[in-house]
Amino acid sequence: MTRRQSREQAFMILFEKSFHSEAPLDDIISLGLEQTLLKEDDYSLKLAKETWENLEEIDGIIEANSIGWRLSRISKVSLAVLRLAVCEILFFDDVPVSVSINEAVEISKKFAAQEDAPFVNGVLGSVARSLNPGQDSNDQEGEDE
Repeated sequence: MTRRQSREQAFMILFEKSFHSEAPLDDIISLGLEQTLLKEDDYSLKLAKETWENLEEIDGIIEANSIGWRLSRISKVSLAVLRLAVCEILFFDDVPVSVSINEAVEISKKFAAQEDAPFVNGVLGSVARSLNPGQDSNDQEGEDE
């Protein structure tokens, strides 16, 4: 599975979780694997779990950088994408910030409404600037796998 496919699978897990907040994340993953809606993939499972375990911090960062938008007003698709990307930016040092942003925009283009991709890009650009003042998110070095 490519990293993009892994990210898309992690997105699907978190998107599903947004409709079943009472269900444990592991149950959603197990059911998805059992029904062959998901594939065994370490990166996607790690990304989904890391995002969920740090949701409060991640949501605070998203809310602080989505000026004029409460989390409750952001579409479930965009929110799941933003959460994954912010998690990657915060906790996955091997992934350049620019790659996380680009991948999030691509997932938005695939699964969200047309206007969501620029919104996701703008919020994540603001996140990147707030976490690394003085460094442009497009200037990050490195390659994604």
